[in-house]
Amino acid sequence: MIKRIGLVVLVIIILAAVIYLTALNTGEVELDLIFFSGTFGVTEILVGAFVIGTIFGMLCMTAFVFRLISERRTLRRALRMSESEVSSLRNLPLADAD
Repeated sequence: MIKRIGLVVLVIIILAAVIYLTALNTGEVELDLIFFSGTFGVTEILVGAFVIGTIFGMLCMTAFVFRLISERRTLRRALRMSESEVSSLRNLPLADAD
């Protein structure tokens, strides 16, 4: 409960900071890329950079996630084999019972 309240307060603080910075930065910036040029507001450029960075980060994480999924599959297979081996060893009769 306290964690959720703290998260809501943090989101409200971040949102207030974004609104405040947006109100202060109303200037225009000329953006000249190789394939595109135009005049945009500072806020639009910052939001665009954030979105592009988020997408790039997600694309970079996909390789890591697929590697984890593959490792998880391998570990589950090894666990099943180990469990079946332990089960078969438990079912063997004791030879040195005397």
